[in-house]
Amino acid sequence: MPSFLDFEKPIAELQARIDELRDTGADGTVDISAEIAKLQAKSDKLLKDTFAKLTPWQKTQVARHPERPHFKDYVAGLFSEFVPLAGDRAFADDQAILGGFATFRGRRVMVLGHEKGDDTASRLRHNFGMGKPEGYRKAIRLMELADRFALPVVTLVDTSGAFPGVQAEERGQAEAIARSTEACLALGVPMVASVVGEGGSGGAIALASGNRVLMMEHAVYSVISPEGCASILWRTADKAPEAAEAMKVTAQDLKGLGVIDAIVPEPVGGAHRLPDAAVAALGSAIEGALAELSSLDAAALRRDRREKFLRMGRLG
Repeated sequence: MPSFLDFEKPIAELQARIDELRDTGADGTVDISAEIAKLQAKSDKLLKDTFAKLTPWQKTQVARHPERPHFKDYVAGLFSEFVPLAGDRAFADDQAILGGFATFRGRRVMVLGHEKGDDTASRLRHNFGMGKPEGYRKAIRLMELADRFALPVVTLVDTSGAFPGVQAEERGQAEAIARSTEACLALGVPMVASVVGEGGSGGAIALASGNRVLMMEHAVYSVISPEGCASILWRTADKAPEAAEAMKVTAQDLKGLGVIDAIVPEPVGGAHRLPDAAVAALGSAIEGALAELSSLDAAALRRDRREKFLRMGRLG
């Protein structure tokens, strides 16, 4: 059973009732299968109806769900022969950003992305997916390595933002993010980026400035978190739902604005309910994007990337 979010309370109550009935009828003395089926159909319809009309703030909550697939889940489900590469060759190895060589559906690639962790110990080890300068410098190193060996780059973006600590600032966080973004734009190989959960600020775009940017149906992508925006504009994080609405953080909004190229459908109720299906759907989208870019040479890929991002700032 998935963990239910606040707005899913009616669904949780129905599911609890179904579980109670199943326990009651477990001994076989009373046949309550019809009643269970009736309640399950009601629960399924309520789940579908609820997720068909999520607000931007509710989508933000879904994007942050702790049981959503993370980097390691996508690697396990989509990539074989994964060889992790560590370190930035200057300071340390940042566990918030992982990457390495891999095989994706018969094609050798470089895959990298944010890892948030899935329990207390791993979240602390991966710093909740908030990359430090050495993480972005590792990303630069891996992208340059991919370029050297003519390997497509696949990135999986899932971070609330780059780590804002004093130590990160001392080691040049802003410069590392800028140079990682520059490295994306300079690649002479295809780059497909996917926002699979949160796409937060420069910490996200440093790995997302690709030829094609995909986004999971219930992911979010923005320059600042809704809470951060609300704290600046209204001096209170309680206005986060209003901020999320105004910021256009959803995949549907961003597709309309031309910020992303495609929306990857999620299972009803979110990727955390059927993670294998969500992983497979993203794999098919990545495969299609790579196939579309495979005929372009280095100059055309750079030109394609440049035009893509310049179009976002044009009026008329």
